[in-house]
Amino acid sequence: MYRKNRLTAIVLACVLAAPLVFAACGKTVGETIDDATITARVKTALLNDPQVGGMRIDVDTFKGVVTLSGRAKSKAEEERAIQIARGVDGVKDVRSTLQIEP
Repeated sequence: MYRKNRLTAIVLACVLAAPLVFAACGKTVGETIDDATITARVKTALLNDPQVGGMRIDVDTFKGVVTLSGRAKSKAEEERAIQIARGVDGVKDVRSTLQIEP
């Protein structure tokens, strides 16, 4: 009986704390899942494009806004990466902080 009550208390504490954690992040559970899905789809699209060095580009998503960071070999590669990201479902906007390699 003690274990059952302890487990119930732990589960209850987690359920009560979860909204506070997500409120602190500024995103709901659904938004967090959507952002993770968008990030995965953009990264996959970048890796599958022969014109883009997807391994050098990091992808972060917050509320549907994708940020590309890392390195690009040229301005054309950066523009292609932005174009690819914009083409992914759920992307609201794309920001680039990509550094062009000398």
